[in-house]
Amino acid sequence: MSTTKKRVAVIGLGTAGSMSAWRLAARGAEVVGYEQFGIAHDRSAHAGESRIFRTAYFEDPEYVPLLRTAKSLWRELEGETGTELLALRGNLMLGDSSSQMGNVSDSIDKFGVDASVIPIEEARHRWPHHPFHEGDVVVLDREAGYLRPELAVLQAAARAQSLGAQLRTYTPVEGIEAKDDGVWVTAAGHSERYDHVVVTTGPWAAKLLPELAGLVDVRKAVSAWFVAKERGAFDPANFPCFIRTAPEEYYGLPAMDGNGLKLGLSGTVNRPVPDPDALDRTVPIDEVQAFRELVAQSFPALYPDPVRVAAYMEGYTPDGHGIVGPLGGGERLTVVTGLSGHGFKLAPALGEIAADYVLNGSSHNTIPLLSPERFLAVPTSSTNQHH
Repeated sequence: MSTTKKRVAVIGLGTAGSMSAWRLAARGAEVVGYEQFGIAHDRSAHAGESRIFRTAYFEDPEYVPLLRTAKSLWRELEGETGTELLALRGNLMLGDSSSQMGNVSDSIDKFGVDASVIPIEEARHRWPHHPFHEGDVVVLDREAGYLRPELAVLQAAARAQSLGAQLRTYTPVEGIEAKDDGVWVTAAGHSERYDHVVVTTGPWAAKLLPELAGLVDVRKAVSAWFVAKERGAFDPANFPCFIRTAPEEYYGLPAMDGNGLKLGLSGTVNRPVPDPDALDRTVPIDEVQAFRELVAQSFPALYPDPVRVAAYMEGYTPDGHGIVGPLGGGERLTVVTGLSGHGFKLAPALGEIAADYVLNGSSHNTIPLLSPERFLAVPTSSTNQHH
């Protein structure tokens, strides 16, 4: 493991940035983190109280080794901070025999994931408040559960700081420029030189790096919380997280107070956000109505009106996989963005990959699905735009 004392700027201290700062500081780098808001703010993709962690993977089985690396790092962060962040209570995957369910099956077969198909009648007996349909394929992933995202970001940033990282909150970056002697970061009218810059600005990525325009589609993600009519019906101890792919896509997690359910709809229905600096965080009645209809049809054990709704932002790439690695083959700029609604579970592994590129110039932890080269193979240009 390299301990080269490089001076590194991490721009954006949310999902990937907090973890990158932690992993870089842990591996001996001199880290300066920039964040335009406060640590663990609720404007971006890590907001919303809970996130699903899963190992049998819909998106591609090649993620499984990376997910196991992430799990190990989640446990490491828990141990270093004395904070429970990951609870492995299982995850149900529901749908028909689609390519997504095929990926789940391949994950189990290729990597020995602790998961199995549950017969419909058994599923109905074990989880009576769940809307199982004839023809459903039901898979229980036991290497799955939920994460506490805001707490995780907060603890990763705090751990980075305890390891010597300097965190500059409420400090928007105005521009970055690669020169012969390093990369210069300008914030609050002042420029500083770094050996390497890691850009983890999420929905704001294209504002700082215009070459990412068109590659990160920013959308408004909405979550809604519902209260159970019978207390404990959706308790995390006996009601696992779930993702349904058919006949319609949605997902759910037990509410963290143990008295209801948090629901989210497919990313494909999330509305575009033309400017991440101008997110409309109100949730209009027609968006609420979509959740009310879902609850009426599928979860009669819940009261039909949400007691809370929240809007935040996510960035999606054209192929649904993140952009993680050196930008344009450059030796001084690494980017982690466009995580497409399934990046939080991977966050510490993404931070490790960023640290690999900064300190070693390469990473054995990454997978080709994340390579920026599939979209970009040109040198990074100078920028002078706000993010």
